[in-house]
Amino acid sequence: MLARELISLHEAPREAPLFSESYPRLSAAAGYEAARALHEHRVASGWRAVGRKIGFTNRTIWPRYGVYEPIWGTVYDRTLIRAVDNRALVPLAGLVNPRIEPEICFGLRAAPDGRTLVECIEWMAHAVEIVQCHHPQWKLKLADSTADNGLHGRLLAGTPVELPKDAERLLPLVEVELFQGDERVDRGVGANVLGSPLSALAHLAGVLAKQAGAPALMAGEIVTTGVITDAHPVAPGEVWSTRIAGLPLAALTIEFA
Repeated sequence: MLARELISLHEAPREAPLFSESYPRLSAAAGYEAARALHEHRVASGWRAVGRKIGFTNRTIWPRYGVYEPIWGTVYDRTLIRAVDNRALVPLAGLVNPRIEPEICFGLRAAPDGRTLVECIEWMAHAVEIVQCHHPQWKLKLADSTADNGLHGRLLAGTPVELPKDAERLLPLVEVELFQGDERVDRGVGANVLGSPLSALAHLAGVLAKQAGAPALMAGEIVTTGVITDAHPVAPGEVWSTRIAGLPLAALTIEFA
């Protein structure tokens, strides 16, 4: 039942009551099972998985949303946008209650199966994820988030660069500022993300290894590691941008359509 509801909500986007209220026994694990049905429907319709998103890695925002552990979802060729000259036009059509999240993402050269994480990463990039919530006012529980493909909407990936030799030291220290127009809306550091974006990637690999039916990370995947600031509502016609310090990454400018 929930799987059919998810497919319907994504094909005809709209708000809906909490899944966890409509299905009172819904667990996080059952949510992932429903998300897998949505994934299989998308793949059968021609979508192609290109990576993963990790959500709720920023511990500073857990009390605000009432979700106290990270989640994951699938990124697709139809949800991935690559910045050109550090800019992009990002359509919001089809997304419900979209919010912007500045992040760090990695491109994998190998599956993290015995190698050190740094050895598995081919490149890093500044990224912006647009998340969505099918429930009013972003009021939700863990199981609602796992069911809804980790709340993934779009992923804007910036210019890839090689990982610095001292990436393990630098990634927790990276600073990101988020602007709407000329107004700074938020600021955060890489340490907000489970201590480091690398720690978030390690967490995901560990979760997938233990989760029944979850596909392991593979070479070629893009993994975005979670919001460094908080998530903020966005609307068509707005222009948002980031500034980033502490890593050799370019800022991003996003116009929403």
